[in-house]
Amino acid sequence: MALQDKVRRKIVEEIFKNVPPEAKITKIEFEGPEIVIYLKDVKSVIENEEVIKSIAKVIKKRLVVKVDEDSRKKEKDAVKTILSLVPPEAGVEEDDITFDDVLGEVMIRTPNPQIFFKDRKALYNKIFAETGWRPKIVRKPPLKSTILESTLKYLIKQSDERREVLRYVGERIHRDTLFKDPYVRVTALGGFQEVGRSAILVETQESKVLLDFGYNPSAPSLKQSMPRLDALGISLEDIDAVVVTHAHLDHCGLVPLLYKYGYEGPVYTTQATRDLMVLLQLDLLDISKKEGKPLPYDLRDVYKALLHTITLKYGEVTDIAPDIRLTFYKAGHVLGSAMAHLHIGVGLHNIVYTSDFKYGKTRLLDEANKEFPRVDTLIMESTYGNAKQLPRDEAEEKFISVINATIERKGKVLIPTLAVGRAQEVLAVLAFAMEEGKIPEVPVYIEGMINEVTAIHTAYPELLSSEIKDKIEEGKNPFLHKSFKIVESGKPRTEIVDSDEPAIILATSGMLTGGPAVEYFKFMAPDPRNTIIFVNYQVEGTLGRKVKDGLKSVNLVVEDKIETLTINMQVEAIEGFSGHSDQDQLINYLKDLTPKPKKIILNHGEAEATNRLYMEIEKRIKSKELPAGIEVYKPRVLDALSLVI
Repeated sequence: MALQDKVRRKIVEEIFKNVPPEAKITKIEFEGPEIVIYLKDVKSVIENEEVIKSIAKVIKKRLVVKVDEDSRKKEKDAVKTILSLVPPEAGVEEDDITFDDVLGEVMIRTPNPQIFFKDRKALYNKIFAETGWRPKIVRKPPLKSTILESTLKYLIKQSDERREVLRYVGERIHRDTLFKDPYVRVTALGGFQEVGRSAILVETQESKVLLDFGYNPSAPSLKQSMPRLDALGISLEDIDAVVVTHAHLDHCGLVPLLYKYGYEGPVYTTQATRDLMVLLQLDLLDISKKEGKPLPYDLRDVYKALLHTITLKYGEVTDIAPDIRLTFYKAGHVLGSAMAHLHIGVGLHNIVYTSDFKYGKTRLLDEANKEFPRVDTLIMESTYGNAKQLPRDEAEEKFISVINATIERKGKVLIPTLAVGRAQEVLAVLAFAMEEGKIPEVPVYIEGMINEVTAIHTAYPELLSSEIKDKIEEGKNPFLHKSFKIVESGKPRTEIVDSDEPAIILATSGMLTGGPAVEYFKFMAPDPRNTIIFVNYQVEGTLGRKVKDGLKSVNLVVEDKIETLTINMQVEAIEGFSGHSDQDQLINYLKDLTPKPKKIILNHGEAEATNRLYMEIEKRIKSKELPAGIEVYKPRVLDALSLVI
């Protein structure tokens, strides 16, 4: 490793000064945000783990210890050692053990990861010490996830390239700062006074970071569907990092496009978001191809983005640029969703980007985080800034009532839903209601990507609500309820619709813009016994929005012919299931947020919603419910705001 600057030289000196000589350091690599110390003998460090913690505290960097390649056990011998150490209740078999010889890690799949971390990581450390391979413990979910398996296999297969990516990223992060004239500026690239194509550029004297890079397929033109990075004249080579807050396509749908046109830097997100993001991007490519609306990127770009993705846990402070540190906090929106906290410079400025968040009770997730070390500027969503949702308990009561009324009249319930988040929320509500006898145990047919997404949810129970975690520990996983039926590919939907038995159907897409939900809608809409229940936001211009607003007939393609479809089915919209906060929750969040920001920037809301929330916040400042002096902004796309000058 060539020591090109003072930053890295200081780090290396501190490591050599403090690591015990008997550990025998062979090299130090800067791999992404982590500094990896390769040793001949890891036992001395494991026995005195405070050494690494103390070094990390001094240099304020993430340190990882690995064993030099020549000092690791041969893979066959390592497998025998691991199997001899792991207790039967861990459920680990030989096929569950995979080696990454490039990164020096051994992936161990298990349905019980907690076993490896009990008693101060006793089993984890023993495997590491005895084999020389750094364990990477991965949960084996009760529902098989194709995307999880293929993602992990791909990353291991591409380990050589992955290491080069990490080294490239490491060089960019751990470098000397060049400029001494500090400034911080944010530019709205998409998702301001609109919903869709969320993207924000954060610039400092040293760095450029993108917060989300989304896609709006419902936009009237290609230009309006994409973030306006093109208008700034910035080279993609100048972007230091992309932060993806969650997997909905309006926040991550165009990330692969950056790689198609020359971006080589990292994407930071949570592990669950990574898995869901790949799934949704691949599905978007497939749908676009079938509809004859090709995207401006392809499969290779999706996998290149995956190769550059670095996952972080909640609360993990990570350098993503020479002068920016990122920490993720729970957002309560969908699985793996995060609020992004940016610490810029040495106490220069702190930004919290809420992205989409829920500050209220849901079945699926705990509510959003409200405490941060420091907040100077808050960038907050305003999707429901002009609306009040039903209280959660009332929403569930109404939902159950509508379903029961439909079942009583021998009808069927269609629930068009987003595959990520809302579908699992509805499944959890149905499972709890059926278990408590509030809904008859009728078949619940699940189609589209919902089952794959649900499988990914079962891989991360630690991210779910305490209520669901308790059920899983009791052996009553709500996602495995006996009434849930996966619709196999190729099964005629008419068989389900024409059946005499009542049923509930969950299908994508949630706004009736395509997918199986539209096909079910065609079959079910004319029958007044049936009901369609909208449980997620309906973007203006979509078929879902039109039906929700009272549309009584629509021209659709039915069996290769354009026919006028009469809508006789009952239409219900229950907003209380939203993964977004309504106006009251948004205001309560500002009241409870610690510490209070100096500036609030509103985004992710149609103009009316943003304006109403803006006025409401100003009113609360004047009434002293919020501190005096807070500045509130409602920029439009391509507006820029200097936070530090």
